[in-house]
Amino acid sequence: MLLKVILLILFFAVMVGVGIYCRKSASSVQGFVLGGRNVGSWLTAFAYGTSYFSAVIFVGYSGQFGWRFGLASTWIGIGNALIGSLLAWRLLGRRTRLMTRHLGSSTMPDFFGRRFLSGPLRTAAAVIVFIFLIPYTASLYNGLSRLFGMAFGIDYVWCVLAMALLTGIYVLVGGYMATAVNDFIQGIIMLGGIVAVVLCVIHGNGGFSSAVESLSAIPSESAPGLNGAFVSFFGPQPLQLLFVVLLTSLGTWGLPQMVGKFYAIKDESAIVKGTLISTVFAAVVAGGCYFLGGFGRLYGDSVEFSASGIPVYDSIIPTMMAGLPDLMIGIVMILVLSASMSTLSSLVLTSGSTFTLDIVVPGSRKNMGEKAQLLCIRLLVVFFIAVSSALAIVQARSSVTFIAQLMGISWGALAGAFLAPFLYGLYMKRTSVAAVWASFISGVLIMSGCMFCSFTGKVFISPFFTSPINAGVLAMLVGLVIVPVVSLFTKPCDSKEISKMFACYERTVEVRASTALTEKD
Repeated sequence: MLLKVILLILFFAVMVGVGIYCRKSASSVQGFVLGGRNVGSWLTAFAYGTSYFSAVIFVGYSGQFGWRFGLASTWIGIGNALIGSLLAWRLLGRRTRLMTRHLGSSTMPDFFGRRFLSGPLRTAAAVIVFIFLIPYTASLYNGLSRLFGMAFGIDYVWCVLAMALLTGIYVLVGGYMATAVNDFIQGIIMLGGIVAVVLCVIHGNGGFSSAVESLSAIPSESAPGLNGAFVSFFGPQPLQLLFVVLLTSLGTWGLPQMVGKFYAIKDESAIVKGTLISTVFAAVVAGGCYFLGGFGRLYGDSVEFSASGIPVYDSIIPTMMAGLPDLMIGIVMILVLSASMSTLSSLVLTSGSTFTLDIVVPGSRKNMGEKAQLLCIRLLVVFFIAVSSALAIVQARSSVTFIAQLMGISWGALAGAFLAPFLYGLYMKRTSVAAVWASFISGVLIMSGCMFCSFTGKVFISPFFTSPINAGVLAMLVGLVIVPVVSLFTKPCDSKEISKMFACYERTVEVRASTALTEKD
């Protein structure tokens, strides 16, 4: 117990110390929100990765999808690395950095407003972010109760309050730069922690070959005719697996807290290095988490089940951890805290800055100065942390299911609304304001319809799309189709203004011959 407490105290002390160290960088709005757009490759890559993977991945998703798909759930981690990281950096990183700096935008809603010359678009995007990021933020506390209860016997409320307080301190004091530095430290912990946990669990089951052999003998309820379903290449439910990969990988392209990391990139070398670092980070962390969850069925006799006979997915990973040595349990605690706090800091910073810069400042009758904007952002960061903490506590202490259901829909709504117009906005001059509105409306309506049907017990479109995961993929795909189609039949933005915007991609720059060949070469 003493060892675990010491580890926690050291962890918290480092997080707060980094916030104090980075306080000078948070003296302006650009510094507080984007680190002055001067963040290097390692910090940006780790900030992207740690915002991507939270305790929800380690405790909830890895347990749930590992139970459903077996070792094939590792494909989710591979998809996160190749689509959610590698492709995202390659297709979005450079263009996002160039366009947002050229437009002077600091948030995703502000990008929509400036890129499409529409104030209402900016306001609508900010409202969507406000509505759906709060429940998403509350979900980060999930899983902490079981793990901390197992390790310390600490009540869930105190875990939530401690995590919220400490995250708030370093975000308020140091802003984006403190978040980025702490994300780097937390990312190192996540990398080492997940590798150590996977090795310990496999060793505890007699080694890799023995664990796989035991898993192959377990029959699948969804594919009774498939022998060894949980060790097969695509698992017992390949279509469901594909939709999970798409939502958790492609969906990141439309999440404001993820895309915002590209705004702050320092230079070209940071993009090149960041792409590689981010991809490797995702492969190890996400791949390791889902690979670990794939062995969850080996603990079927100890896992908690609901009255309906369905396993309590959040109990699977804690059950797997229960037999580990005290040192490893302490490492797991720090790992989960790192995953939760890094994502929490990113979300509340995104929420506070978006609400201030895209709703409060434009709606203010007087011009808000730098200090007033900073104060407003900090107050809203406190507000978002307080509200998300309260929602997490209410969900844990009562029978209210609305919060938990809305959490699962948040990702799909944000990605469904924003992914297509943001992607096309970076690449296609012809993208119209009407097309962006169509994407916003379709994404929110699809996920709201899924949520309504889940509350009322009705079928949404078909039984397959009753799942928020499948509905979220549908929302993204509809957006990717509807934006170019609507753009063809509606009035485009002012061509002169758009040409000026896209000029940032066309200016000539000099590079080394090792980067690009010329006709003389």
